[in-house]
Amino acid sequence: MATPTIGLLSPGDMGHAVGSVLRTNGLTVLTSLKGRSARSRALAAKSGIDNAGSVHALVREVDILLCIVVPAAAPDVAHEVAAALRATNSTVLYADCNAIAPRTVRLIGDTITAAGGRFTDVGIIGPPPTRPGTKFYASGPAAADLAILRDYGLDVRLLDGEIGQASGLKMCYGAMTKGLQALGTELLVAARLMGLEDALRAEQRESTPDVLAWVERSIPTMPPKAHRWVGEMEEIAACFADLGMTPAILQGAAEMYNFVAGTPIGQESPEERDRSRDAPGVVAALADALEPAVPS
Repeated sequence: MATPTIGLLSPGDMGHAVGSVLRTNGLTVLTSLKGRSARSRALAAKSGIDNAGSVHALVREVDILLCIVVPAAAPDVAHEVAAALRATNSTVLYADCNAIAPRTVRLIGDTITAAGGRFTDVGIIGPPPTRPGTKFYASGPAAADLAILRDYGLDVRLLDGEIGQASGLKMCYGAMTKGLQALGTELLVAARLMGLEDALRAEQRESTPDVLAWVERSIPTMPPKAHRWVGEMEEIAACFADLGMTPAILQGAAEMYNFVAGTPIGQESPEERDRSRDAPGVVAALADALEPAVPS
């Protein structure tokens, strides 16, 4: 493939950072801002991502289309792109980069390939790539075509096997990282509500200091992202249920993130987040949101 033109749906928290890396490394990155929020428009402008107009116009212009949206939106975006593929006779490579279960990604792959597109499954492991370390695992027959993005700043890693392998890896990894954050947040809030916060932290510093340090590093940046993580936890629960295991653990994590998303600190954007608020500050804010429901 010659120098590819990249499409991106959409330029949100992760998407705009990915687009910025590709732009910095010399690629043209386009999106469709039709119906997008003012924040998405601002992030696109900040990253140098150009607006192609409609999704139909976008698929006519690009060689690779990266879909990076909240999990619940992934099937609808795929159907919209599939309609555009049929209308334009495009054979774009569609990379679903969302935190969704293998079963979901296989259905999306069928939707795209039935419309004439090519498809690869991508699991992103790591934060928005403002610095090195974020990995893009890809699987499926067309995965090798995504490897060209290694030349433009992305750490693309190919997995053997069918569509769904990359998403499966993402599900297992996300269950550990975001599942542990949900559990850590819940137990710290519970301890505070029972007047045991200091005692619990003292015990954790003595017996599990590495776990406590990791949780306390992670919690401050979590609330503005909680609304996106609800769907991811639900997809992991579905993935594990498909394997014959209980979905209840991750369904509980989804409920925890849904609660956080409804609090004042959960409704801040990442740009608006109070960066002076540490983990105890987050725990205090969440406990305050629960206190009217706590029996005396």
